[in-house]
Amino acid sequence: MKIVKIEVATELCLLRVPFKTALRTAYEIENILVKVHVDNGLIGIGATVPTWVITGDSKESIVAALEGPITNALLNQDARNLNVLLLKVQKSCINNSSAKAAIDIALHDLFAKWLNQPLYAVLGGNKPLTTCMTIGLDDPIVMKQAAMDAVAQGFSALKIKVGNAPDKDIERISTIVDAIPSHIRLRLDANQGWKAKDAIRVIHELERLAFNIDWVEQPVHAKDFEGMKYVTDHVNMKIMADESVFSPQDAFALLKDRCVDLLNIKLLKCGGIGEAIKIADLGALHGVECMIGSMMESSISVTAAAHFAASHPNVLYCDFDAPLWLTESPRGIIYQGEDVKLPDTMGLGVVI
Repeated sequence: MKIVKIEVATELCLLRVPFKTALRTAYEIENILVKVHVDNGLIGIGATVPTWVITGDSKESIVAALEGPITNALLNQDARNLNVLLLKVQKSCINNSSAKAAIDIALHDLFAKWLNQPLYAVLGGNKPLTTCMTIGLDDPIVMKQAAMDAVAQGFSALKIKVGNAPDKDIERISTIVDAIPSHIRLRLDANQGWKAKDAIRVIHELERLAFNIDWVEQPVHAKDFEGMKYVTDHVNMKIMADESVFSPQDAFALLKDRCVDLLNIKLLKCGGIGEAIKIADLGALHGVECMIGSMMESSISVTAAAHFAASHPNVLYCDFDAPLWLTESPRGIIYQGEDVKLPDTMGLGVVI
């Protein structure tokens, strides 16, 4: 099963409404599709997106990495040697996690198709999945209405974007809490928007108000591991790392010093399913639970993340709402309210 060609193409996907965080406002995404062809006719499909403010990868750099060093590492290789190929991908160039994730997804899709099994079965599990719904950063009244709409659609957990103004963030959360049922779980995501002492002040006030909050995600700058630990050590609420976790090495550094209570894994950050497994395993070894999240990305890469989440026992939470923000219909992944289903067809179950 020799790899004979790797195709790269791009497509523009529009958002239904702008997606706002402390880092950026997105109106569209540039989805980059990858197809890995082998000599028996099977084709593996993968996808990724450029996210300048998180991964530092552009469309041009992703395409260059895929068509250059990654293709050079994989052409004429036997696609059945999955683990060997995943290592070759990781060693093919420095960084470029978005490009590596796309080809990793395609190789996993191809391997599962060769076995004529859904990817979740090849990875070893199919536990039930539910997703939260993200409420973008905005005026408190706008966020309140978005939260009410999400609850009406059946979502029992909301991911609330905060992080650009600590006092305003408390107002945002309070406004939302006043408008939704008390059983709805809140998960706050500051996207690196606070300083450590401001984060502690905000979290202490939220603890005093006794809101139904599961955790606060990435309160400080991604590289500020000491700040993450300082916040974690000085609040009762759980702290989750997101932009701080790009690799198993990052995860180990955070875990060994107990800088955080939870890890958010994203395929486009870490370079694909192979690396995601390592991070989730490290979390399990340290007794730290993981969430699998998504960038603002297409349903193809989110479907791959869902196959991984369904199979790994230490991935207990999911943030898979990105495709629901797009004008196009999801490919692969199936949404039934907050419940996420995977196709029973071979591979990812994505048809292009």
